Amino acid sequence: MPIIAPSLLSADFLNLQKDCAMLNESQADWFHLDVMDGRFVPNISFGLPVIEHIRKATTKICDVHLMIEEPGLYAEAFKKAGADVLTVHIEACTHLHRNLQQIKSLGMRAGIAVNPHTPVHLLSDILQEADLVCLMSVNPGFGGQQFIPHTIDKIKTLKKMIQDKNLATLIEIDGGVTLDNAPAILKAGADVLVAGNTVFKSADPIATIAALKAL
Repeated sequence: MPIIAPSLLSADFLNLQKDCAMLNESQADWFHLDVMDGRFVPNISFGLPVIEHIRKATTKICDVHLMIEEPGLYAEAFKKAGADVLTVHIEACTHLHRNLQQIKSLGMRAGIAVNPHTPVHLLSDILQEADLVCLMSVNPGFGGQQFIPHTIDKIKTLKKMIQDKNLATLIEIDGGVTLDNAPAILKAGADVLVAGNTVFKSADPIATIAALKAL
């Protein structure tokens, strides 16, 4: 069964406690939290104070995706705020190995995020250090975008790399995931589905999460 990680970027920020309670009741496994700095991506989302409050509202895994420059400066603060998984972008990290080691030393699972234009073969020398690879299936920065079809090929390539190295690295897909394309995404080899609008804009979010979980 896939891990379902609804993205709170699509939640109602005036009723965040209500949405957190809904996710707690649902079959969602993780809370996916997108942090944007307006520099690495052309948008600003939320940061440490919001994550601290979300952490108090759930016992589920907080999956924090840093779409920011110089993530190493903030890793310790995100650990204190409540991150269980901390994902940094390969494109933002000059010293990616050091970044992943830092995240693990703080007791979090370490993830690498990969933008749509970045080939997955660039992970060949670092894959063994990652607990998770987050493949961006839209251009990062904004919710509600269309899934980029080429992502399916990237999932298959990455899955083979993971299997060839006999690793347990999870593949997470972030962007444009729907009930229609999720079966193909999972068939290609994905383990974790990030879903924002698909969950929060649906008439019955709990049923939508259940439907994704059942795929």
